[in-house]
Amino acid sequence: MAPKNRVTPEEALAYHLNPTPGKYEINASKPMATQRDLSLAYSPGVAVPVEAIAADPGTAYDYTVKGNMVAVVSNGTAILGLGNLGALASKPVMEGKAVLFKRFADVNAIDIELDTEDPDEIIQAVKLMGPTFGGINLEDIKAPECFIIESRLKEIMDIPVFHDDQHGTAVICAAGLINALEISGKDLADCKIVLNGAGAAGIACLELIKAMGAKHDNCIMCDTKGVIWQGRTEGMNQWKSAHAARTEARTLEDAMKGADVFLGVSAKGAVTPEMVASMAPNPVIFAMANPDPEITPEEAHAVREDAIVATGRSDYPNQVNNVLGFPYLFRGALDIHARAINDEMKIACAEALAKLARQPVPEEVAMAYGRKLTFGRDYIIPTPFDPRLIHVIPPAVAKAGMDTGVARRPIIDMEAYELNLKTRMDPTASILQGIHARARQAQARMIFAEGDDPRVLHAAVAYQRAGLGKALVVGREADVKEKLTAEGLADAVSELEVVNAANTTHLSTYKDFLYERLQRKGFDRHDVHRLAARDRHVFSALMLAHGHGDGLVTGATRKSAHVLGLINHAFDVRAEDGAVGITAVLHRGRIVFIGDTLVHEWPDENDLADIAERGAAVARGLGIEPRVAFLSFSTFGYPVSERATKMHQAPKVLDARGVDFEYEGEMTVDVALNMEQMAHYPFCRLSGPANVLVVPARHSASISVKLLQEMAGATVIGPILTGVDKPIQMCSMGSTVNDILNMAVIAACGLGH
Repeated sequence: MAPKNRVTPEEALAYHLNPTPGKYEINASKPMATQRDLSLAYSPGVAVPVEAIAADPGTAYDYTVKGNMVAVVSNGTAILGLGNLGALASKPVMEGKAVLFKRFADVNAIDIELDTEDPDEIIQAVKLMGPTFGGINLEDIKAPECFIIESRLKEIMDIPVFHDDQHGTAVICAAGLINALEISGKDLADCKIVLNGAGAAGIACLELIKAMGAKHDNCIMCDTKGVIWQGRTEGMNQWKSAHAARTEARTLEDAMKGADVFLGVSAKGAVTPEMVASMAPNPVIFAMANPDPEITPEEAHAVREDAIVATGRSDYPNQVNNVLGFPYLFRGALDIHARAINDEMKIACAEALAKLARQPVPEEVAMAYGRKLTFGRDYIIPTPFDPRLIHVIPPAVAKAGMDTGVARRPIIDMEAYELNLKTRMDPTASILQGIHARARQAQARMIFAEGDDPRVLHAAVAYQRAGLGKALVVGREADVKEKLTAEGLADAVSELEVVNAANTTHLSTYKDFLYERLQRKGFDRHDVHRLAARDRHVFSALMLAHGHGDGLVTGATRKSAHVLGLINHAFDVRAEDGAVGITAVLHRGRIVFIGDTLVHEWPDENDLADIAERGAAVARGLGIEPRVAFLSFSTFGYPVSERATKMHQAPKVLDARGVDFEYEGEMTVDVALNMEQMAHYPFCRLSGPANVLVVPARHSASISVKLLQEMAGATVIGPILTGVDKPIQMCSMGSTVNDILNMAVIAACGLGH
């Protein structure tokens, strides 16, 4: 089975290069605008916290970023599956690990690549950096040096040191094993367990499972030379010797006979169907080798329908993914100012993950994977995008740390802590994940109207390769092939379906339909032929109107007003027909929807009420409960202005309509968004900051969106075209590949339709 999200080398390099090299940047969290700001941030104000920390080192967690800062440390001797490529080559991976910390658990992380293979030098370097960080994440350091480095650093440092290649895999493996054994009705203490792969991850898996109750005499570890048995001398070291078994088995095949559990962190094809057939009833098989497992689920199930199978792959059920563990382990450890991450904390993480997998799965999570997720043989481990992870796993880890005495600052109010975790994550990623999930489920045939633009072609390829549906590109075959080849996407030529007036069998049907619509608007047959056969926007709209595609994305090469005029030949996309453009603006954990940014030039109070309803529908479509504010330069009648009258009247229109969402106005934007300002008007009907902003005219909507985008660096999605018979979405001329892809996804999932 091919991975869903296939990327080319060119795409991967472009991602890391543009718009700036690398994957993260540093932003100030305090004002730095005035001389007073600088005096507080540096001299002389900085002397005060310096003296406080010197008097009480624990206050470093209060006055610096130490308490939310992790070092991701590597020397590049075991990079992913690529081997020893050196410290510098490991930097993209370590940057990636740093942004995963931020994305999943709001932990700040800095990557540090050490150019040495000497364990003592690494130990000394990391030790000396201890005052800077609240925790150390070791990564991609080969065995056995990784054992030496981690063990020694744990002894000499008073902050958590965690080698994720070992313990991250072990924790997720343990979580899955808890649930797999529950389903199969077996007890860990009674199970015969075979592990293949005596490297860092394999040894850590067996050590954690033994700490959870597996018996030493029931566990057999194998490496490339076979079973690690007591008395073996070839290829041994102290870490393997600790797990040597008393057994007559000498090969993996011998060991697998009658085994209840197989854990693989080794190599593709290490396990044969015959080995699986020889296992005990209801076998548990965790084939975690990447990128290809020791045996695929299809191969295992062909000989044993009763097997529960997990892999390291995202395109199979039951993915053992480290991102389920390390961000939340560190989040919990940092929040109690832990001295270490101990076995009890790792076990608590595993048990919390196992328990979460047994809970009903939120609909948006199930949609992300295109199938129903219910606890059972194909769902024993939570998915990485489950939004509950952030507020379920860290509290369990923190509690275990407090119970075992490694917490410097225990959490007093655990309920308040869980609430804080729920609210600290930026919704941007989860919102985008949600709409991608719905699009993947819809599998829409998406029409990309502007097949002569390289950005559009990149987006079309990405759409199809992400498993979102079929991409239909409007253009000439030769032009599309030439541009794809020039962009390093020659292999995608055969993947995309290129459509145009010359190769369609429906042109005469399209022209008859168009003539019927336009014959009383000054268009003759010649005009209609020219529009249908030569204009890609009209041709694309005709395809959609006749069901020869499920959605349309356009506008990347021409101004939106011009493109809307062309699309109007085939659809009714006008203000009087109910069309509205709503733009989502995301910035620093907040999202607002601004309308109308596309259709209504100067709406009256009834139009404004329509815009509010459309905006509320889009917000709800993204899982956000709408609170609408009608914006003006006046607040509730002051200062008095004829220009503000319609903003005052629009809420009354909604009163008459009896809508089921919160709304208020007219008000200035600071009153709408700032609860302290809103508190001056206790009669205000909004229960929180507004998130749907209805502005007086299209020009003010456009100015607001572009100002936020350019000055604040906000993420902009839209305008999302609503109130049209078919899913049509418009890009702006400055759209990036991701912008175009997002609009295609919005069209695919029917948001606004």
